[in-house]
Amino acid sequence: MFSRILTATDLLEACDAVVLTALEMARQNEAQLFILHVLESRYSGHHREFVVDFETGEETVATAEYIQKVKDVLDEKCGGALKPYGKYEIRVRAGFPWMEILRWARKENVKLVVMGPHAGKAEEKGVARTVNKIGSTLEAVIMRARCPVMVVNQFIPKEKLNFKKIMVCMGFSKTCQYAFEFAAKVAKRYQSELYVFHMLPVPMGYYTQSELERAREEKRKQLDALCQEGAAGLKCKSVVWEGTLPYVEILKYARENDVDLIVMGSHTKEKDKKWYIGSAVEQVSLRAASPVMVVTHPEAVVKFEE
Repeated sequence: MFSRILTATDLLEACDAVVLTALEMARQNEAQLFILHVLESRYSGHHREFVVDFETGEETVATAEYIQKVKDVLDEKCGGALKPYGKYEIRVRAGFPWMEILRWARKENVKLVVMGPHAGKAEEKGVARTVNKIGSTLEAVIMRARCPVMVVNQFIPKEKLNFKKIMVCMGFSKTCQYAFEFAAKVAKRYQSELYVFHMLPVPMGYYTQSELERAREEKRKQLDALCQEGAAGLKCKSVVWEGTLPYVEILKYARENDVDLIVMGSHTKEKDKKWYIGSAVEQVSLRAASPVMVVTHPEAVVKFEE
């Protein structure tokens, strides 16, 4: 299913959880694995070839010799895990991280991108980070990627990547429908249990008890119809919860039911002529113990140039 996988890492000190997760996904799918490290610059515009030397902390030029040196370090740190598998390629580039990730992903027709939220190394890199945000690199990739993006926050045990329990968050939008169809395909590939989750927003005093029960039943029937039509042959469970903050309820349900994978539509939306991913996607991606696969409906994919 995922025959070509790309992962990006900003760490040189060790082979991080994101790379190890991508490697296990590659093993499962007998996939070609691409590993990218982008040399980050303090400059936001031109002169991206001026980068911070990973050894001295001083500014240096990303010459061919320096790039090869960084590549050798990364290959050495991750070689113990990667070399037994063999089907991998490491690339080091200077530039804007999201641009380099997307360029390589499109050139190699990648079927899955595996990334982590920003690593929080703002001070030493001299770049700006925002608390409780997944980071501009991950956000830009999600909005522009033509394939699913899997977000990994921590080391995932090998057995949890068998995805025996998959949760898909359903909001009845076109993007959510697309996410459901994708989740059903993944569930069929792994023979997983599929939990189709909808959170019914309940502002205080908005519903009477009878109205709440009626709304809950209506949504459950919609989810049941989805399972019957789009997940035939799978063990599919409809779940309707009430709450005020979607990401809180999503994380709670995933934790209480030991979910192995959360699938979400990106919920890209336009505001002031700019596109943003939904806040629930952002907060779940930041906090989930399991991997989060985010998919963007083809009609909502932002052009590379934007």
